[in-house]
Amino acid sequence: MPFQVEGLDVRGRAVTLGPLTDAILSRHNYPAPVARLLSETIALTVLLGTSLKFEGKLIVQTQTDGPVNFLVADFAAPDAVRAYARFDDDALAAAVKAGQTEPHQLLGKGVLAFTIDQGEHTQRYQGIVALDGETLEEAAAAYFRQSEQIPTKVKLASAELFDRDADGKMRHSYRAGGLVVQFLPEAPERMRQRDLHGGDGDNGHDFEEDDTWSEAQMLASTAGPEELTDPDLGVERLLFRLFHERGVRVYDAQPVFDRCSCSEDKIRGVLQGFTAEEIASTIEDGEIQVTCEFCSTRYRFKQEEFIVPN
Repeated sequence: MPFQVEGLDVRGRAVTLGPLTDAILSRHNYPAPVARLLSETIALTVLLGTSLKFEGKLIVQTQTDGPVNFLVADFAAPDAVRAYARFDDDALAAAVKAGQTEPHQLLGKGVLAFTIDQGEHTQRYQGIVALDGETLEEAAAAYFRQSEQIPTKVKLASAELFDRDADGKMRHSYRAGGLVVQFLPEAPERMRQRDLHGGDGDNGHDFEEDDTWSEAQMLASTAGPEELTDPDLGVERLLFRLFHERGVRVYDAQPVFDRCSCSEDKIRGVLQGFTAEEIASTIEDGEIQVTCEFCSTRYRFKQEEFIVPN
């Protein structure tokens, strides 16, 4: 849901995700720490992807040296989301045993990359920020600061819900939520930000942030994880709680869906680009099996489709 708070010169978007997040995470049966990180990545991707003004794709991914070494989510405009994670089982088990399950501990050092793909005949744009002890929230804010010079506050949250179905049987589901707030005053000089540590313009303690932006960040910071993921709260009520004293205006909400772009024809096209040796190495019991890493759909092909008899 896009929103605007004119009294604070901010615009933003808020999202709550229920069945979509649960469907993506449940089909892979991820351990809870991995599910938490991937659900936050999904929320971040939806927050940014829904701002695309063209028919294209936004890809958000991490590549790090931690137990959870790869996260990826992509948003295909206008409304399709998919995601998956890779992790080291042994390293994850050791981290959990040691109580090192905070996001920065699971991610480790590496990069967070944002890629915009407008389709065929266009060049991809990619922005990269370092991950070195930062959360996804902090890294995303740093991305906006570096690439767009827009003061930005990001809040992300994930939750596991436990309840009972109509028959009284215990059930479990995942939810995610997020909020992005950006300071866009009419006077550009009000958007001045503290220089990155070690930069040429590092102004240290002499920097004074705009009071209005400070207030906006403070209000956004009060949104707790339980509010961002509460299935009974709703985005409009959340935004009212945060900004009603300054006058918040909300716009039409946009639904998003768990929808993968894989297909049998696409997989077949990829296989047709393989060499005969590569095809031969993938054959098992007379057929080739390919499983989509995003949606876990399994495709089967007869070897005769790709191997020409002598």
